[in-house]
Amino acid sequence: MIPTLFGVAVLVFVLLRVVPGDIVELKYSGTGAYAPKDAIARERTLLGLDKPLWQQFTAWMRGITRLDFGISMWTGRPVAHEIAIRLELSVELALLATLIAVMIAVPLGTLAAFRHDRWVDYFVRIFSIAGLAIPSFWLGIVMILAFIIYFRWLPPLTFTPLWVDPKANLSQLIWPALAVGYRYAAVATRMTRSAVLEVLREDYIRTARAKGLREGTVLVRHALKNALLPIVTVIGLEFAFLISGLVVTEQVFNLNGIGKLFVEAISQRDYTMVQSLVLLTAFVFIFVNFIVDLINAYLDPRIRYH
Repeated sequence: MIPTLFGVAVLVFVLLRVVPGDIVELKYSGTGAYAPKDAIARERTLLGLDKPLWQQFTAWMRGITRLDFGISMWTGRPVAHEIAIRLELSVELALLATLIAVMIAVPLGTLAAFRHDRWVDYFVRIFSIAGLAIPSFWLGIVMILAFIIYFRWLPPLTFTPLWVDPKANLSQLIWPALAVGYRYAAVATRMTRSAVLEVLREDYIRTARAKGLREGTVLVRHALKNALLPIVTVIGLEFAFLISGLVVTEQVFNLNGIGKLFVEAISQRDYTMVQSLVLLTAFVFIFVNFIVDLINAYLDPRIRYH
């Protein structure tokens, strides 16, 4: 995990310096006033951009070891604070979308595999292919238009924590969670169907049926349990993607989350913010993969013996 994170840190640090644009020039151009060269030089010195790249990188790494991600070059506030006030929304949205996807995907995928090549299977396949084909942000736009035109209703624009007002919180996040969770469910449904269908063709499934076990027992205790490894892997990877991959969806639903912060930081060339967000995304992916490996080892005892 540590070498991977270090490699990500080096890569994003170098690439940000290669991309054209200067945060100091962007700051002064936003004021609409003429900026003398000495003022620009003072600002670059204040932000530490006048130092050699290796010194900037060393200072950044030294701060990360102390969990100090630096100061945002654009807002002047600590990066950790800027991320923390938005991370709650993104994590809750990702968890809601994951919950919706699992509740849809596992039953539908299992049913499609059990009723292979019947009308139920065809319906589930159409449902999953449509979910993969329809972008979640487009579905979100359609949902908002439907609410405005037919119900004269808009979700709240201000984020309310779940423990403060659950009703207001869910009324804002349930719709983007549904829009994102539909695509998420489509991916997980196809994986569930394929995994369960492959297990149902195994010899021990025929043996279980020959012993007279009920179909429900065979399906849940034998087929689904042994098909969970690829399903859990897909669900874990999709969850990691959702933490930082909701850029367009957050823009559509006007949610001030990590995805929106990513767009703003990149457009403003806020080096410290972008570096920290990319590192956070990499850490989430690595950590989720680690948790998925532990879950797989728990589900399949053979993995623990290696």
